[in-house]
Amino acid sequence: MKKFRKVLDGLTTSSPGATVGSPSCGSAAGTPTAAPTPKEIDVQETLVSENFQLCKTVRHGFPYQPTALAFDPVQKILAIGSRSGGVRILGRPGVDCYCQHESGAAVLQLQFLINEGALVSACADDTLHLWNLRQRRPAILHSLKFNRERITFCHLPFQSKWLYVGTERGNTHIVNIESFVLSGYVIMWNKAIELSTKTHPGPVVHLSDSPKDEGKLLIGFESGTIVQWDLRGKKADFRIYYDEAIHSVSWHHEGKQFMCSHSDGSLTLWNLRNTTKPFQVTFPHGKIQKDARKESCKPILKVEYKTCRNSEPFVIFSGGLSYDKAGRRPALTIMHGKAITVLEMDYPIVEFMVLCETPYNNEVQEPYAVVVLLEKDLIVVDLTQSNYPVFENPYPMDIHESPVTCTAYFADCPPDIIPILYSIGAKHKKTGYSQKEWPISGGTWTLGSHTYPEIIITGHADGSIKFWDASAITLQMLYKMKTSKVFEKPKPGEGRAAELVEEDPFAIQMVSWCPQSRMFCVVGISAHIILYRFSKYDANTQIVSLEVRLQCDSDDVISPSENENNPSFSEPGSHSPQPHHQHQHPASPGSRTPEGIKDSIPCLKVKDRAVRVPPGYQSELVIQLLWVDGEPPQQITSLDINSAYGLLAFGNCYGLAVVDYLQKTVILCMSTLDLYGSTDPYQRLTRSPRRNRQSTSEFCMRGLSNFYSDSKKRIRTSYQSLTELTDNQQSIDMERNKSPTSDHVNGHCTSPTSQPCSAGKPRIPMGPEGPRLTRRGPGRPPFRKAQSAACMEISLPVSHTEESRENSFTRSRSSSVSSIDRDTKEAVTTLQFGESYGRKNDVLPTPCLWVGTSLGVVLLIPMSIPTDQEERMEEPVTMGVSGAVLMLKGSVLRFSFLDCMGALIQPPYEVWRDHNAPEDPDRLRRRKLVHFSPSSSQDACGDGHLAVVCSERQAKVFLMPSQSCLFVHNITESSFVLRADVVSVCNSVCLACFCANGHVMTLSLPSLRPLMDVNYLPLTDMRIARTFYFTNGGQALYLSSPTEVQRITYSQEMCDNLQEMLGELFTPIETPEAQNRGFLKGFFGGNAHTFDREELFGEAAAGKASRSLAQHIPGQGGVEGMKVAASGVVGELARARIALDERGQRLGELEERTALMMTSAEAFSKHAHELMLKCKDKKWYQF
Repeated sequence: MKKFRKVLDGLTTSSPGATVGSPSCGSAAGTPTAAPTPKEIDVQETLVSENFQLCKTVRHGFPYQPTALAFDPVQKILAIGSRSGGVRILGRPGVDCYCQHESGAAVLQLQFLINEGALVSACADDTLHLWNLRQRRPAILHSLKFNRERITFCHLPFQSKWLYVGTERGNTHIVNIESFVLSGYVIMWNKAIELSTKTHPGPVVHLSDSPKDEGKLLIGFESGTIVQWDLRGKKADFRIYYDEAIHSVSWHHEGKQFMCSHSDGSLTLWNLRNTTKPFQVTFPHGKIQKDARKESCKPILKVEYKTCRNSEPFVIFSGGLSYDKAGRRPALTIMHGKAITVLEMDYPIVEFMVLCETPYNNEVQEPYAVVVLLEKDLIVVDLTQSNYPVFENPYPMDIHESPVTCTAYFADCPPDIIPILYSIGAKHKKTGYSQKEWPISGGTWTLGSHTYPEIIITGHADGSIKFWDASAITLQMLYKMKTSKVFEKPKPGEGRAAELVEEDPFAIQMVSWCPQSRMFCVVGISAHIILYRFSKYDANTQIVSLEVRLQCDSDDVISPSENENNPSFSEPGSHSPQPHHQHQHPASPGSRTPEGIKDSIPCLKVKDRAVRVPPGYQSELVIQLLWVDGEPPQQITSLDINSAYGLLAFGNCYGLAVVDYLQKTVILCMSTLDLYGSTDPYQRLTRSPRRNRQSTSEFCMRGLSNFYSDSKKRIRTSYQSLTELTDNQQSIDMERNKSPTSDHVNGHCTSPTSQPCSAGKPRIPMGPEGPRLTRRGPGRPPFRKAQSAACMEISLPVSHTEESRENSFTRSRSSSVSSIDRDTKEAVTTLQFGESYGRKNDVLPTPCLWVGTSLGVVLLIPMSIPTDQEERMEEPVTMGVSGAVLMLKGSVLRFSFLDCMGALIQPPYEVWRDHNAPEDPDRLRRRKLVHFSPSSSQDACGDGHLAVVCSERQAKVFLMPSQSCLFVHNITESSFVLRADVVSVCNSVCLACFCANGHVMTLSLPSLRPLMDVNYLPLTDMRIARTFYFTNGGQALYLSSPTEVQRITYSQEMCDNLQEMLGELFTPIETPEAQNRGFLKGFFGGNAHTFDREELFGEAAAGKASRSLAQHIPGQGGVEGMKVAASGVVGELARARIALDERGQRLGELEERTALMMTSAEAFSKHAHELMLKCKDKKWYQF
């Protein structure tokens, strides 16, 4: 525990990191003022480095780009492999585990060791891995790397420890699962086929042992050759040469016949009594044409032949549809007797697997379901009902139903909000599902003791919003709403819609939610804001619309008549709120000038009729920015809403607007420059006339969905990214000369004297200060960087070469804001309402709006809000824009407020009340407000509070109202911060930051000491940068792929409790006993039960395999969690913890080896005893 005592005089700071006398630590106007009475602040910081550790907790969503599927019929768990080397293991709801191959190679095939708690994965780098599933976080026990052959197919018989591995050369190798070494027994392709065959049979595409005799191995080659290999006799029993290529083979359970699927869309049934020709050939989807020929069909990629006791067998296959029907969707065909059912799928089928009652392949299979893995979905079909309904999927597999464009994460929500959202969302659930329980029910999971209500909100490209219950590291859909219902559907024939937005006009950029008041605000990509109130009752409502003109240059000429009807920004230096053109009902589609230039029209048309809205979130107000003189509105970059004040503030690259949503009026609409007034810290030159406007045909608003699915398909806009010219030495010189300039502003020129850039050519700054303030020194190459984190225009360079910079900083548009145009200088990047001190001489806190800009400037706007409820609905809210000005380096990202004891001050809010509830005549419906005054808990400290401000480059803590800079910390010099939040951890608060170089950092408050700095992600892409979100309790999330949400924790306490929270994948279950075959079946059915694979494949009989063929790699075994490259103050701690984990891993491996030795010893003792009993009565001459 560390105590900080500072004696403050309002002018200087004793913090080691602060610059004494810097303008950023001075007064509002940069001039000294009289020192206030000295105060003593006593802050006890309880957080230390040992409170922090970074690790992944759980991954939600559908596995991105799936490639393989496996199922354990006894444990009833499912495994899905992906192209990126991930393995997702699913059981009952709550049992959800994600594993990752370090190589990142695609998973080709998965095989469970049935009821053994282990899984074998075959990857595209020709490596086999054995995963241990008997721990909550699976780990690799062994790996086997093939050096000279490519793996194509694997087969592991039930209750066998020998894995058959087919290769691209046509050979079949055998691997011991226990030791993970190759057997010397090899089935060479040239031995499997006849010597007279002149062509290579191709890769092995199928391996399976005969249900009738385990000593017979069926090998299918791609060319159409099938061989049954006698493992004992080391010879082929029969060979089949078929004209069509083989894709899969499936046995009848009696082992007398098998079925093959072929590339021409046919199924062939073969009987072992006569293998010269197929017993039956069928084209399930091939019709006979007029010329008596079969129509050509697509390949049948997989077939499963499953028998039933009381009905005809099932034949289930994928593919095989005819080519002539264009646009036909992928299908799964179920043939049951003479009935053929075709189930059309929304996405291509990757793999399917029939679930059967028994794990034994020589018993009647009794299929009850089929799991179908699609490219973007997982469905399970109920085979026990004739209409084949699907099971309701309990996993959150539809996060990507529409591409995710933004996220929000709220921990420790009010406990009543989740049941209410769930009850309303349950009314809109789909019906028609199977009534049976979800068949993938393995594992165990219990609700841990360290749980609290958590909600995740996702915004999507189609304008939909989803609320998810994220409590106890699970994820369950609560409620879904569609913001597009507020607007009229654009008619296909309207040129306006086609020219405006290509694909996703309703895409969500950002959301703001107050769980206490249940107010919800959405920002869309078409420069629109929708405000929602929550109600448990349906209602008929008229949607109120406001139109805001927030796009203008200071040199634009506005005639008096135009200014009357459509007021724009006030003149520079004027700070009074402007009256604004508004619509209580939606306006007409807009107007055009005689030249056909769009002006004063919104991007979307709000419904102008009363609409019936169901219970849940109901739209109360729609705010839209307007086209101005043929140019589209710039997208909104920042938003904040406060239910206690009844105000909503938003900004873009032109300026700031504040809306009173109770009175439905605009109370402030000003350019960023006008907000400064006389306190402008920059020397600005007269602006040149606007450059030629771009053609509206080049207007941006590209579709989002392609961008969200693949970073290569980035959305293009017509606005070009601007280069940033930085020179660190000159920046230092400027600070010494007390020029309060920021290090950089992403997306536009940073020089205070820079002028608007014409197309491609930066203007040379004019005036006496121009040469000194130019950011680029002679001979220095410009460093180009895309727009800042605050504006979320992220495009990171891979290397530091000039070529990579040129290639990597292409224009792209994210889900948060549009590009900042060259004509603009300063964007509003963050906003925060709260009780604060707007001016240095304020005695009492008042409602204020904190404004952060892309130049690193912080503006405080004090407000006067009527306190009486009736006056609040009638009297106007006044705002004085000549408040304080503070400075930081880089775009401002986040504000937060602490009291003088270091406790977090929450913004005031209005307690939720249902506006649609039936009226109670005996009870007045008054607003109930909850305030957290900065001075309420500070009897000992006096008035005042601490303001935490974080930008892209640094964090500062100011004392209000004196505006003294107490602490400053330069977070990064080589990168920039993408996301920053003040969060609660371990009953204290800290500042959490995520940088563009992948580092996750935490800083103590208020002293800004580094507590953790972990290089978590080696390369940050735009998707992660756009969706990264910190929350309380030491948790965060981001979109790890277009279809998956990854949750992480940076709290040591949660890392310690993670084992308790995760589900168990393996539960001890008795293996079902094999059915009694009877005397006759056992006598005539062959000697399957006397087959001893150890005798054939063991080293004593088969010898050792060639060492050059495959290399054994011992696995990581018991290390759970992730190893992170730690740096800074926690580096030694992380390394010590890793060493401890490795020691535990070695002990675990020793324990496993000991158990294996005990098992081997018991087996040896048993065989020796049997041999003794067999030989004890024999005479010496009988041996």
